[in-house]
Amino acid sequence: MNRYHLAQINIAHAQAPMDSALMKGFVDRFAEINALADSSPGFVWRLQTEDGDATALQAFDDPLLLVNMSVWENIDSLKNYVYKSLHVELIRDRNAWFNKMTKPHQVLWWVPAGHIPSVTEGKEKLE
Repeated sequence: MNRYHLAQINIAHAQAPMDSALMKGFVDRFAEINALADSSPGFVWRLQTEDGDATALQAFDDPLLLVNMSVWENIDSLKNYVYKSLHVELIRDRNAWFNKMTKPHQVLWWVPAGHIPSVTEGKEKLE
């Protein structure tokens, strides 16, 4: 077992609220993409409510600024999920739903195995 796991946070600025027609193509993929993450080799944890909805968590003053956090056993597991699974389709289509970010919007960092980072910890890493 690895002594460290890889944590990641990424933020995205939605072009509209999640319940808008513009965001429907993104929202409709939540269950599929989250289930894919949960079952991916090397997956440890992801930020979500008790209902499984990370977009319902408001980490910033701007309600359109979404936060995604997860922990993986290693960088290859994260890379395979992000770029070598159906998840890559969301990356390709992101301009349809999200505004271009003008500040750092993703950070990766090592955490001791078993540590679940808080949103505050992730936000501090972004700064």
